[in-house]
Amino acid sequence: MTDSPAITPEIVASHGFTPEEYERVLIALGRVPNLTELGIFSVMWSEHCSYKSSRVHLRTLPTTGPQVICGPGENAGVVDIGDGQAAIFKMESHNHPSYIEPYQGAATGVGGILRDVFTMGARPVANLNALRFGRPDHPKTRHLIAGVVHGIGGYGNCVGVPTVGGEVNFHPAYDGNILVNAMTVGVAETDKIFYSAASGIGNPIVYVGSKTGRDGIHGATMASADFTEESEEKRPTVQVGDPFTEKLLIEACLELMASDAIVAIQDMGAAGLTSSSVEMASKGGVGIELVMDQVPQRETGMTPYEMMLSESQERMLMVLKPGREAFAEAIFRKWELDFAVIGRVTDTGRMVLTWHGEVVCDIPLGPLADEAPCYQRPFVRTTPPAPLSAVPESADLGRDLLTLMGSPDIASRRWIWEQYDHMVGGDTVQRPGGDAAVVRVHGTAKGLALSTDCTPRYCQADPFEGGKQAIAECYRNLSAVGATPLATTDCMNFGNPQRPEIMGQFVGCIEGMGEACRALDFPIVSGNVSLYNETKAEDGSGSAILPTPAIGGVGLLADWSRSATIGFKAEGEEVVLIGAPGRHLGQSLWLRECHGREEGPPPPVDLAAEKAHGTLVRTLITEGRVTAVHDISDGGLLVAIAEMALAGGIGATLDDVRDAATAFGEDQARYIVTAPPGTLTCGTVIGRTGGRSVAGVALADLARAHQGFFPALMGADGALA
Repeated sequence: MTDSPAITPEIVASHGFTPEEYERVLIALGRVPNLTELGIFSVMWSEHCSYKSSRVHLRTLPTTGPQVICGPGENAGVVDIGDGQAAIFKMESHNHPSYIEPYQGAATGVGGILRDVFTMGARPVANLNALRFGRPDHPKTRHLIAGVVHGIGGYGNCVGVPTVGGEVNFHPAYDGNILVNAMTVGVAETDKIFYSAASGIGNPIVYVGSKTGRDGIHGATMASADFTEESEEKRPTVQVGDPFTEKLLIEACLELMASDAIVAIQDMGAAGLTSSSVEMASKGGVGIELVMDQVPQRETGMTPYEMMLSESQERMLMVLKPGREAFAEAIFRKWELDFAVIGRVTDTGRMVLTWHGEVVCDIPLGPLADEAPCYQRPFVRTTPPAPLSAVPESADLGRDLLTLMGSPDIASRRWIWEQYDHMVGGDTVQRPGGDAAVVRVHGTAKGLALSTDCTPRYCQADPFEGGKQAIAECYRNLSAVGATPLATTDCMNFGNPQRPEIMGQFVGCIEGMGEACRALDFPIVSGNVSLYNETKAEDGSGSAILPTPAIGGVGLLADWSRSATIGFKAEGEEVVLIGAPGRHLGQSLWLRECHGREEGPPPPVDLAAEKAHGTLVRTLITEGRVTAVHDISDGGLLVAIAEMALAGGIGATLDDVRDAATAFGEDQARYIVTAPPGTLTCGTVIGRTGGRSVAGVALADLARAHQGFFPALMGADGALA
C-alpha cells in the first residue's frame, strides 16, 4: 500500500477510538491500519454513524403498521397515503455545526435532510424545524438565532421547498450547545420508491452532484464528541452548502428516477463517500471497489483520506444498470452537475480503494457496518421529582396571562417564520402559527398535516412521562387540524451517554415514546440520534442539554379544505373544553415564568384519553360541527384561548376560570373547540366568544405582549445580524 504516516497512539486517540475499539480494528484487519483505513473506521464507528450507544434501545420502538411501507434503516421512512402515493419523511440534527457556524450549520442541515428524502424518489413538499437556544440574554443567543434562522431560510427558500412549521424553545441548559433539528417531507409514487442496497456484481458505481472539497472532514466525529471552550476551532469541520446546486440535483435525480437506470442510490451525508459506499454495499451483501483518482475534486492534492472523509454537500452515490452510464451522464450534464463512474460492485464483501494504481484501503465491510461496536451502557434512572409543595396562588390571572403571552417559549414566532418562504410551490394550506401545518398533496384533495413537538422540561423531570408526552402532543396537534396521525420520525438529542444519568434519561424517554406509539397506533419510521450535546468545563465536568427527544409527525386529511384552524370565527359561539379541567402545575410555564420555579412532576399522560379525545375531535372536524380547534399545551387553558382569540380577532368571556390550576395547568389530552350554541353534546361549555378581551385583558395588550418578544430581542437589524 501507499506510504502512510505511522499510526501512533496519539493518532488513534485523535480519531476517537478507545483502546478496546482500536484492538477490534486490529483484529478485523489482522494488521495495523493505514491512515485512510483508520479514518474510515473512525467515522463509521462514530456515535453519529453507528448509533453504538443507542441501537440496543432503539430496537424496542414500534416501527410497523398497515400504513408503513418502509421503517427505519433506509434514508427516510415511508408511509402509504392512498391512491398509489406515499409520504417519505425524516428528521435529523445539525447541532454542533450550527453552534460553531450558525448559518452554514443550519443551511447544510436543511440540505442534508432534503437529500435523505429525494434520494428515495420523493419530491420534497415541506420543511420543518425544531430549534433550542439558551437564555435570551446570553451574549451569544442573538447571534445564534440570527445565523440559524437565516441559514434555514437561505437554503430552503433558494431550493424552492416551503418551510411550513416548527418550534423554538429557550433554556439555560442550551447556552453552550444549541439544537438545530431539520425535517423534510416528500411525496412519491409507491411503485417508484428507491432504496440503497447495492446489487449486481460488476454494476457501475457513479458519483453525481458537486465536486469534493476539504470542507466537513471529520464532521461525523466532531458531532460525536463533547464541546469544549475551544470548539470554535472546529469551524473547518462544518460543511458549506449551495442550495442552487441542490435544486439542480433534485431535478436531475428525479428525471433519472423516471427511467429504469438506477439499481440503488444513497446520498453522501455524515462521513460522505465513506458512509454512502459502506451502507450501500453492506445492505446489499456485496463488496465495493472505488478508484479514488476518478472522484471529482475541487481542490488540488487531495488524498484518499480527505476524499473519503469529506462532507462536501450536494453529492450522491448511485449503482446503475450496466450500459446506462451514458444515458445517466447526459441528464446530469444537462443540469450542469458532475458525473463520474468511480467504481464497481464486487462479490468480495470488502471495501477496496485504489489511488494512482495502488491499493490504499482494503477493509472487510462487516466490521464497518453490522458488526460495529454496540454498547449496553450502564444507566441510572432519573429519580422522580417530589410533589409540588406550597403551590402559589395567582393574585391576578390577567397579569399572569400577559406575562406568559410575552414569555420566550410562548411568544409569537412570526419574526422567524416570515423569513421563510412558506408558500413556495402553491400547496401550503395552513401557514405557521397553528397546531400543525397543512400541505395539499398536489393535484388531489388530500392534505398532509405536519408537526414537530417535544417538551424538554418534562423529559428532564420524568423521562418516561416526558417521552410519552412528546408523542402525545404531536398526535394532538395533527388531530387538532383534522388529520389522522400516520407515523412519526424522531431526533433524539441528549448529553454524554457515558454518564449513567444521561443514559438513564435516554432509556426513560425511549420507553415512554414506545408506550405512546403503541397505544396511539403512531409508529416511528425514521429518525436520528444526537448524543454528546453538552459543554465540557476545564475541570472535566459536563453541562448537558435538557433531554430533548424531538418528534416529527405526519397525518393525512382526506379533504384538505375541511382542515380546522385555531382562530375564533364568530361572536356568540360556545367555547367547549374537551377533557378534564386543569389542575396540574408541576413543571408548568406558569410556575417558571411567574414564580421562578422549575419543580414538581410533569403532567401525567393518559394514553387512552389521548386516543379517545383525538378520535372525537377528528370526527367533529370531519363532520363540520366545530368552527375552531386548538390543543391545550404550554401555558394551559388561558394561553390556548388567548391564542385562538388573537388568531381570530375576537375575545372570549369564560366561566369558572378563577384559579391558577384551572387557568394555567398543563394537563394533557385536552382541546378547546368552538361551535354555535347548542350544537355539541360532548365536552364542557366554559364560555362564549365575543368582545375584545380575554380574562379581563384587552386583545390589543395581549397582541403587544405576544408579538413583542422577538423584535425586542433581535432589534431592528435582527434580520441582518
